Amino acid sequence: MRSGLVALVSALVPGWGHRALGRRRVARALVVVDALILTSILVAWALFRDQAARAWVDPDILIGLLAANILILGYRGATTADAYFRAESKSVPDWLMAAVAAMLVIAPHVFVGNLVWAQYDMITTVFGGPPVAGPEATSTTASQPSSSMAVTTTTTTPSTTTTVEATTTTAQPRFWDGVDRLNVMLLGSDAGVGRIGTRTDTVILLSVDPQTGQAAMFSVPRNLTEAPLPEGMGRWSCNCFPDIITHLWANGEWYPDAFPGPQSPSVNALKASLGLIFDLEVHYYAKVDLVGFVEMVDALGGVTVDVPVRIVDESYPHEEGGWESVVIEPGPQFLDGHRALAYSRIRRYSGDFARMHRQRCVIRGLVDQVGLFDFVTGYAAFADAVKEHVETDIPLEALGDIVELLGRVDIDEVATLRITRYNYVASGHAGYQLYDLERIREDAHLLIADPATVLPTQDAASFAEACELSFE
Repeated sequence: MRSGLVALVSALVPGWGHRALGRRRVARALVVVDALILTSILVAWALFRDQAARAWVDPDILIGLLAANILILGYRGATTADAYFRAESKSVPDWLMAAVAAMLVIAPHVFVGNLVWAQYDMITTVFGGPPVAGPEATSTTASQPSSSMAVTTTTTTPSTTTTVEATTTTAQPRFWDGVDRLNVMLLGSDAGVGRIGTRTDTVILLSVDPQTGQAAMFSVPRNLTEAPLPEGMGRWSCNCFPDIITHLWANGEWYPDAFPGPQSPSVNALKASLGLIFDLEVHYYAKVDLVGFVEMVDALGGVTVDVPVRIVDESYPHEEGGWESVVIEPGPQFLDGHRALAYSRIRRYSGDFARMHRQRCVIRGLVDQVGLFDFVTGYAAFADAVKEHVETDIPLEALGDIVELLGRVDIDEVATLRITRYNYVASGHAGYQLYDLERIREDAHLLIADPATVLPTQDAASFAEACELSFE
């Protein structure tokens, strides 16, 4: 029997090569082992497939998968090598077939191992920071925002809520048990090559009901001026940040003593300010920089967007330094990471509000279009981009609960509030806009209470509808 052919057969199904060599007793034993391995995999999947997302962010399970992958690789490698060396023929064609067999044995395990290790490395690096206290049990009345708000920079209960006993709604306690809304601040910073300081040009508050999965998303304009700050925070007598809110993070870096709290001064400042703007406790944050956004979009295979109007910027600042001219024509356009960032970022000849609209469209496109093949093959690169360019205070021990919760969110039903200058600006000049915070707060809470609410501004829409609308 040709050794190369025997090795190739063994690489596909351990035991078949030994059967071809006449070693039936060994072959039967190996087939039993094959059956046990396959049965174990199928039983584990049947029992725990509903918990697959949670398992994917559990470091202990990932280590177990790595160990199992190595053991199965060793088993397949040993049986294939044994079959090869027991065969008689060792000609050049046999060596070539043996090389193919080795690739069939090694390649899938290297791929799986790389994928699992990338995930383990990412979650333990990004989510393995200093512990942050979880959200306390609170009760809020969404449609009746508080008239006097005192928001702290910690994750303790703000004065706008009433402490109640946390209740367990499932057999297994969840990180948010007893909390009405889980609120996460999503930030996109312009940190990059040749840029001084950090501006958070994208500021979004994502609010999710842990019981129902109902979610609302509020985009804050970068030119919102005099964002409120709690008493005792900041360097100004107005209990506010007198500049535009996109500069608040940088002020936390420059004047750390002005923004006391349990986390970095910049995080303390933005959490407190958004908490006051929306009358909601901000529990966590996540921030990505320009290069990270580009790399993540590229890892997922890019995105196609139906561009409603021509986008032009003759002096667009490249995320890796320098300037370039960017033109994105109307109609369906495939955008790689660099062009997706440009489409989300350009405001020349349009403005912040059109840019906020385009950002939602890109996010929606990524959610809708990423296929399983692109996701799996690009995930290691995606995880590496997250590890290098994302920072967050979401604790590792809460990650499973949060991933499970996000899996219940229907992206088509995410309510959004577009805070535009046409409907919410009270006054302003030269790019500095004072917004009607009381009205923003009231509309946000109305939308949380009932996502189907039609507000007087007519600027509330589901996340699905956002990309069907066009405005400047």
